[in-house]
Amino acid sequence: MILMEPRTSILHYPRLDTVLMIEDAIRNADNYPKRTALWKKLPKKVMYQTYKTVIEYLIKSRKVMLTKDDRLMWVFADNPKIQKLIDQSVPAHA
Repeated sequence: MILMEPRTSILHYPRLDTVLMIEDAIRNADNYPKRTALWKKLPKKVMYQTYKTVIEYLIKSRKVMLTKDDRLMWVFADNPKIQKLIDQSVPAHA
C-alpha cells in the first residue's frame, strides 16, 4: 500500500503584487468594505480562493481585522507620524 501526502487545498498562491494590491485597496477604502464587495472592486481580477488566502494572511499578520458585521478594517500602524515617533524613540534594551 502506497501512502500519499494529502494535497493542499490552495491552487494558486498569491504573488507579492497581488498582496500589495489588496492591502492598498483595504487601506485606501473610504469605509470598511465587506470581503466580497472589496474583491469585486479590485483593479485586477483575482481568483476568489487566492483572495481568501491573502485575507487570511493579512488577518494572521494583524494588518487587518474583521468587524462584527464582517467588514475589513486596516489596523496596521503604518502612519508616517507613528513611524517618526518610533524612529525617534529610545530603544527599550538600551
